[in-house]
Amino acid sequence: MRTLVLPDAIHHSSWLECAAEFDGAHRDGAGGEDWSLADLKDPAAFREFVAELLADALPETARKPGYVPCTYLWITDGQAVVGSLAIRHELNDFLFNEGGHIGYSVRPSARRRGHAAQALKDAVPIARALKISPLLLTCDEDNPGSRATIEKNGGVLEDVRNGKRRYWIPTE
Repeated sequence: MRTLVLPDAIHHSSWLECAAEFDGAHRDGAGGEDWSLADLKDPAAFREFVAELLADALPETARKPGYVPCTYLWITDGQAVVGSLAIRHELNDFLFNEGGHIGYSVRPSARRRGHAAQALKDAVPIARALKISPLLLTCDEDNPGSRATIEKNGGVLEDVRNGKRRYWIPTE
């Protein structure tokens, strides 16, 4: 069964397998840009990483300039972590023009199975609870999979900026 879960150290080995599949490529919605995959193999470091992801949802948490409060979630299928999703609580200039409220990624071996569409559907009520309405989602013009995922979830295209398609999804 596909679901969104809060980051938790119990998913250590499955999360590592998922992250390794990206082979160093950027993982939208994953967070933890300052952590290396090698460091996260250590269980204590992984627990610290999870704690940082969870703390990032709190407005009082210190963060790098240009970053906003964010709720990180992992996309699971049964016990397997198949991706990640981040809900950004507010928009700065970059997020308004190119990044949006939500970023997500699905591991290569689990793509084209509906994981992203279900995760986005499940994220809408979470965004509503965070008082985000409407949601801005973006995708690259040349990413038909992400475009279909957003449109399947009610995304209405507003425009294209800097090669990014900008969609709005109501949460009410």
